[in-house]
Amino acid sequence: MKSEITISELAKLMNVSVHQIRYFEEKGVLLPAYVDNNQYRMYSMDQVYQLAHILLLRKLGVPVQSIKECMTSYSANQYGQLLHHSLREIKAEILRLQELQDFINRVLHEQKNFISHSNDYQIKCRETTYLARWIEMDSQMKLNAKLLTEQAKSVPNLFESDIHFIEDGSGTITLYTETEAPGDFTLPSGKYLSTQRLIHEDDELEQLIEQFYAYAVAQSYGIQGPLILIERSYLSLFSPSQLHYDRRALPPVKLKSF
Repeated sequence: MKSEITISELAKLMNVSVHQIRYFEEKGVLLPAYVDNNQYRMYSMDQVYQLAHILLLRKLGVPVQSIKECMTSYSANQYGQLLHHSLREIKAEILRLQELQDFINRVLHEQKNFISHSNDYQIKCRETTYLARWIEMDSQMKLNAKLLTEQAKSVPNLFESDIHFIEDGSGTITLYTETEAPGDFTLPSGKYLSTQRLIHEDDELEQLIEQFYAYAVAQSYGIQGPLILIERSYLSLFSPSQLHYDRRALPPVKLKSF
């Protein structure tokens, strides 16, 4: 009884394709124990272990072209270094996936919140928010692709960020992005007058701002500080050709009537 197995049996045993095994043979990293009289490639336990090592090295990111060198000349110390390198890459990938998971959860939360409160005016409690200055531009100027191109390098994953537009009353609009540590501007914690809208064109923003202040006056709110527009472009996934804006005013004070 033969102790060797065919290429098909090896492929099934190791859960790989016959094509993959033949590719390893073509690259010189896995050769059969022998070829029988019927031209069948036959593999022994030595080749089973070799293939196991090859598949492990591939999992570690070693290119097929480098596997032969690893298997014939690597020392135990070099294999240790290889595994430590793979661990660092895995940790980085886990972090990337965790950040992606957090972002997806945030998008779903923001979309659910928008559906529940679209077009409503609300007083919402907000935590302290730290902002970093990104772009300054004249209030009559529109954000354009050229300006984004010149400034985008300073903000990684730009359109996954909440962009804060703040006008200081001097005719300048400053765009900010959120940071975890104190930066160039701080939105204090407290109660904010807030509403969310979808718009098609930037020209609609001025009308929405007027409506916001009109509502504040009608409700006898004394607005402290500038109006804050927060653009969440990622929510446009749910409403193509529209941009999502959250309008907020710094903690409003209810005016007394006499």
